[in-house]
Amino acid sequence: MTLPESTVQTLLEYQRNEITEHHIYSRLATTLREPENRRVLERIAADELRHYREWRKYTQQDVQPDRPRVWKYYWIGRIFGFTFGVKLMERGEKDAHANYGRLKDAIPEAAIIANEEEQHESALLQMLDEERLRYTGSMVLGLSDALVELTGALAGLTLALQNTKLIAMTGSITGIAAALSMAASEYLSTKAEKTVKNPLRASLYTGVAYLITVLLLILPYLVVTNYYVCLACSLALAVLIIALFNYYISVAKDEPFRRRFVEMAGLSLGVAAFSFVVGLVMRVFLGVEI
Repeated sequence: MTLPESTVQTLLEYQRNEITEHHIYSRLATTLREPENRRVLERIAADELRHYREWRKYTQQDVQPDRPRVWKYYWIGRIFGFTFGVKLMERGEKDAHANYGRLKDAIPEAAIIANEEEQHESALLQMLDEERLRYTGSMVLGLSDALVELTGALAGLTLALQNTKLIAMTGSITGIAAALSMAASEYLSTKAEKTVKNPLRASLYTGVAYLITVLLLILPYLVVTNYYVCLACSLALAVLIIALFNYYISVAKDEPFRRRFVEMAGLSLGVAAFSFVVGLVMRVFLGVEI
């Protein structure tokens, strides 16, 4: 079959995508201990290689994978979890996969490959079972509670104390104590529910998420002298943490981003605003001057 040069160039791009994704899935599969997850990624890697060979029948050319892209998604997968890495990659390739169907008149296999990319591969990705995603509820508990509680506490303390070191010390003590309390509560709750989750791991995910949030929100009070600027920085960090975490969940678990983000940000900022007023009232009512 003689194809137009433009079609050949398009197929070469498709080949490059397929062989690149084959290497990404293959590399990530070698890092996994869980046999089921490893088999899923190996199956997808084999599909990508088969698609590459299908396109090659028409171009009669070999192409090299996009090495920077291979390493990019390999390390994203290693750092943020293989589920997030591969689903983030597939999000970026949706348009390319949809374009496969446009060649179906000239190339019969194009429609089959497009269908496999959209349905079969999607079904396989849903089979991935990553530990950290099983404990998303525990991470959300620690993160959301820390954001709501500590942004409120810092807002109130900023008006009441008006001293960055005192605010940092008081906020740290409050935050660390609350993190330990939340971790203990999550341990007891998970143990009582008798779910498939490990109570100790659930408590660790909750406590670590809480502690990291506390440290980030307290940080401005340790490096900036103006307490109003510190409060503004802490609130901005809170919104950024909410945005990043919800983006991670939206990609890894295919959940909507905007609704969760607006809900968590609204709660945190609403509580902070209310606590700010409470701090002002208490300062005036009690006549405290520091």
